[in-house]
Amino acid sequence: MTSYLKLAIAISCVFILQNASAYGPVGHEIIGAIADEKLAHTPAGEKVAALLDGITLEKAATIPDEIRGWDKNGPDDPSAFHYSAHPRIDAQLRDYWHANPPTKDLNSTTPSHHWFHYTDVPLVGGEKYGDGKAGRSKWDIVQMIPYCIGVLTGDVQEDNPRKITKPIAVILLAHFVGDIHQPLHVGAEFFDKEGHPVNPGKTQGSLEDQGGNTLTLNLTSGGSELARHSKFHGFWDSETVMANLPPMPETISKEEKHAEIEAAKKDLVREFLTHEPKNWQLPADVPLKKYAEAWADEILPVAREAHERLQFKDVAPKTLDDGAVVAAGILDEKKSTDGVSYYDWSAHIVREELPKAGWRLADVLKKALAK
Repeated sequence: MTSYLKLAIAISCVFILQNASAYGPVGHEIIGAIADEKLAHTPAGEKVAALLDGITLEKAATIPDEIRGWDKNGPDDPSAFHYSAHPRIDAQLRDYWHANPPTKDLNSTTPSHHWFHYTDVPLVGGEKYGDGKAGRSKWDIVQMIPYCIGVLTGDVQEDNPRKITKPIAVILLAHFVGDIHQPLHVGAEFFDKEGHPVNPGKTQGSLEDQGGNTLTLNLTSGGSELARHSKFHGFWDSETVMANLPPMPETISKEEKHAEIEAAKKDLVREFLTHEPKNWQLPADVPLKKYAEAWADEILPVAREAHERLQFKDVAPKTLDDGAVVAAGILDEKKSTDGVSYYDWSAHIVREELPKAGWRLADVLKKALAK
């Protein structure tokens, strides 16, 4: 294993622990690999390869999370990792990070690149993305996907304030299309000070759960002990994907586990390419710039069910180290009416969403680059 690969794996593991990335690296790699195969030997595939200096979409899909490793000291720190084999891409990623540095100030005129990965549409009230403003922003994923598409079509100049060039736009789309197919990256629960779910657009002083990052999940069955008692967001990021791969013995080494996962990923990608996902294509009258909003509205009912199958417990305000006050608590698994455990239900959902995201990523790049 190369030192670069070890570094990438180590960084990815950190993100899983911090619940920072939708579907974790394995899920994003599966989505990117599907798109790689769908675009192989096509004009769009050749354009993607040229823009990315030969980096595959499978690899590119993990980069927007990997550059979070620059957040502490910045990409110019002497000890910072870089994509040295692709200096042009590395330089553009640095510019992108500098134009969108991490910040917790929601009123900042310069956005954080973290904000681009999600939106928080309130689940109470049955809203779609366009039905309100609470939880949404001009920097959320529903806005940034069409922004990146615009860069590729030429509707947005490459010399834009966000420093999203065409190569960076491809890298971001490879990741964001995966993110928007993770339910907790679109729908969010908000609570009043008594711990009851509310719509923040209609209730003052409501508290967020940071996309499930401050809620602890308790499941009755399925997966490892750690998986059944994990952070809610982290469970959806990682455990739902791993549930679709063969069980990995705890006794094998990290190198053996990596090899097993790689083989299982390839098998899953082949399966997803062989069986066209149902309803992955949007109606012909939906314009390309509206795809992200349509995808968000599509996943919102799933996000609601992901919460409705659980029972909120001991939800109360909690002050974090940075001074932010959030809603923290516990989620217990309910006895489902369909007899399906939460672990199995969520794994099935992700088995549907991963191929759909992969086919859609290839389709978006094909259409955007054709223009």
